[in-house]
Amino acid sequence: MSESYRIAVVGAGGKMGMRVSNNLVRTDHTVAYVETSPAGRQRTIDAGRELTDAATAVADADIVVLAVPDLALPAVTAELVPQLRPGAIVLTLDPAAAYAGLLTTREDVVQAVAHPCHPSVFLERTTKEEWADTFGGIAAPQDAIAAVESDDPAARDVVEATVRAIYAPVIDVHWVTVKQLAQLEPTLVETVACMIGALLNEALDEAVHTMGVPEAAARSILYGHTQVALANGLRGDNPFSDACLIAMDYGRESIVKEDWKKIFRDDELDRNLARMLHLDTIER
Repeated sequence: MSESYRIAVVGAGGKMGMRVSNNLVRTDHTVAYVETSPAGRQRTIDAGRELTDAATAVADADIVVLAVPDLALPAVTAELVPQLRPGAIVLTLDPAAAYAGLLTTREDVVQAVAHPCHPSVFLERTTKEEWADTFGGIAAPQDAIAAVESDDPAARDVVEATVRAIYAPVIDVHWVTVKQLAQLEPTLVETVACMIGALLNEALDEAVHTMGVPEAAARSILYGHTQVALANGLRGDNPFSDACLIAMDYGRESIVKEDWKKIFRDDELDRNLARMLHLDTIER
């Protein structure tokens, strides 16, 4: 992974664009930064990075990182993909648009998708910087998931080098298909895990403002028991007590629908992504 590549970051001044650019600037890769919005251009300049127009940036790029919102990807790829050199790689940072078939593609241009796993709740952190970096890409190590629609090992090498750079520090890069990545993100992690995180916050609010429990007490017991719940539930560190198992059954009966696992079906994945992409249906 010591070889350097020509990388173009499109959307370099956006939220994710700034994150990946902040990491790329510390590598030996040759990076061109592209941004069209006035605010994003100013952020890029303020960060000490030189802006390049899109046509120039992508013309000889080995890989083009599209750090733009999903809804913008159809228009962005329609404009840029025809300008890429044969063998170039287009890397999107979320699988939704790629899975839905919304991207402009070419037979001689490789389509790839990558997404960060974010630092694990079980990560062994040793510094204040690692503890502060809950999102990843700054100090706390994380894994990443990637998909490449090519059998060329050279293309995979370019994608892995780029993924390790933009999401650094990276422990492992796990390879899946575009569909599998869509099944992980959104279904597993947004539809389930992020929803549960929001539900925990709503439950905390109920305990404090409806039940009248002192907030400090409610937060302390919830934060500690959330760690125990994850450790026991996901790793089997300790068995739940018999009384806890009864309370868990009550919670499942009261909160979780019996047919909830339907979200893992292909038709439900399509329905979920169509909502996220503001489409009536996903047609492939």
